[in-house]
Amino acid sequence: MTESKVHVIDYGIGNIGSILNMFRRVGVTAIRSDDPETLRRADRLVLPGVGAFDRAMKRLRERGLDEALTEMVAGDGKPVLGICLGMQLLADSSDEGQEPGLGWIPGAVHAMKFDAPDVRVPHMGWAYVDPAKAHAVLNGPEAEPRYYFAHSFHFKPKDPADILLTTDYGGQEIVAAVHRANVIGMQFHPEKSHRFGMAMFKKFAGWTP
Repeated sequence: MTESKVHVIDYGIGNIGSILNMFRRVGVTAIRSDDPETLRRADRLVLPGVGAFDRAMKRLRERGLDEALTEMVAGDGKPVLGICLGMQLLADSSDEGQEPGLGWIPGAVHAMKFDAPDVRVPHMGWAYVDPAKAHAVLNGPEAEPRYYFAHSFHFKPKDPADILLTTDYGGQEIVAAVHRANVIGMQFHPEKSHRFGMAMFKKFAGWTP
């Protein structure tokens, strides 16, 4: 195992065990923690999440993690990766609830809606992605990477320059990943995406903004 201070934020919501296992498979030591002082010692953070936007934000606030994390990420520039709902929490707000988001990447989360009756929501399953810009954590285009998605809401950044990856679903372009400075978010689940997810986790562990 290589030494790496990757800390997965444990606020009671998220696929933490699978994330830790995936980092272990690529030779990266990662730990889970809900203690702000422990998280401050991390080199980089992972914000997981499944379920409802408001419930997740309330959990973060109940633990005092929202302010502590904002100080680390927005103030100190600590690298962070948001996964699935964790990516949506990076936004200012969500159609799913009333709670304000973390606001690290300006924008809003919207319910997925389609005119075609045969397009199912939630979007579940494997999908290919297209890069909107280059980034060190991305797999090369020759790999034709695909990832596992499971979501009913999608993030629309205010600034298109914050879009990192897109995917097509139901004839619509959906934002699959976002990036601004030291903040990355992925709507899909890298921890469920086999070799493509493994490669992405390894690159994130070595990424310096």
